[in-house]
Amino acid sequence: MNKKTIKDVDVKGKKVFIRVDYNVPFDGDMNITNDTRMVRTLPTLNYLLDGGAALVIACHIGRPTEAKEDKFSTKHLVKHLSELLGREVKWASDCVGPEVDKAKADLKPGEVLLLENLRYHKAEKKNDPEFAKQLAAGCDLAVDDAFGVSHRAHASNAGVPKYLETVAGFLMEKEINYIGKTLEAPQHPFVAIIGGAKVSDKIGVISNMIDKVDTIIIGGGMAHTFDKAKGLPIGDSLCENDKLDLAKELLAKAEKKGVKVLLPLDLRVANMFPLADPEKWAKEGQQKVVDVDKVEDGWQGLDSGEKTSAEYVAALKGAKTVIWNGPMGVFECDDFAKGTLSVAQAVADATDNGAISIVGGGDSVAALKKTGLTDKISHVSTGGGATLEFLEGKEMPGIAALADK
Repeated sequence: MNKKTIKDVDVKGKKVFIRVDYNVPFDGDMNITNDTRMVRTLPTLNYLLDGGAALVIACHIGRPTEAKEDKFSTKHLVKHLSELLGREVKWASDCVGPEVDKAKADLKPGEVLLLENLRYHKAEKKNDPEFAKQLAAGCDLAVDDAFGVSHRAHASNAGVPKYLETVAGFLMEKEINYIGKTLEAPQHPFVAIIGGAKVSDKIGVISNMIDKVDTIIIGGGMAHTFDKAKGLPIGDSLCENDKLDLAKELLAKAEKKGVKVLLPLDLRVANMFPLADPEKWAKEGQQKVVDVDKVEDGWQGLDSGEKTSAEYVAALKGAKTVIWNGPMGVFECDDFAKGTLSVAQAVADATDNGAISIVGGGDSVAALKKTGLTDKISHVSTGGGATLEFLEGKEMPGIAALADK
């Protein structure tokens, strides 16, 4: 990594603008239900505070459509962040303007100010230079620890660096090092597991991985598009008919490169989608396991079958590098979670046997949490779309804007 980090700069007495990704989920009473993204920034925040800095924390929550919807206010983060840091976190009811300028000016070393949701201003997503200048005002240095938005060219991560030297926090550094170094010089055998609903979401990742891996495991809803492209019956399974030619091209590319592509051998199918109407599913739902060439009309594939899981697990034995993005089925429903859980266990086992494992994407991370195996993985990425674009090999505006060493 040729970018500066917080260890390359003197922070004593400095006011530091820090972009974090605190886009966390809440329940109906506005209690945080998963604080992983907050917890993962604590090493950076504590390092800066212990070093004598004052912190101006900026983030977004959700996708506000009206000017200021209360459910997206960062005030709902203040209490928990104060508890995590063991000190008072002050809060500003906006992220720019006279009140914020005064709050920044009054900030002393060791103090923390959390700004209101950046995305209450359309200028954030537009990367408006004047807005970026206002965000940077009153600060001496900027730190970017928000890998989850590094694929976006927004004012807080791509605009602020035009006005302040911007360096990586520890979480950003870890993401860049783990994913970047792994893709640059992976140890072989290298296995990529790509799942999820749609091929269209993962085209770039699959194409880029074919140039690097020895084996690609394709599961989840997207596998049906590949199956149909191979002429197999898929019943009522999810399929992107406009991506059939692309699926054929990707399979041909893999064959030409000598990359093994594993698709389901059997599927757990159902006569309806259980999450659409749970009550109806409880009364009328049926499921069974069939070979992949025996899927009938009226049935849809919702998980890998046992033969498929066994083949996927076997493919992960002896792997030295594993990247996993996307579940193998509708894991939110226990009836269709077995394929995803068996892959999670196999990735954890591979890690125990010396493999470097990277898991990214919200669904994969949620599935991992369900198994209790999160701590068994080398690196669990905090990015969703950012992880995907990094795996595709795209330039990331938030990373590109960081100061070079």
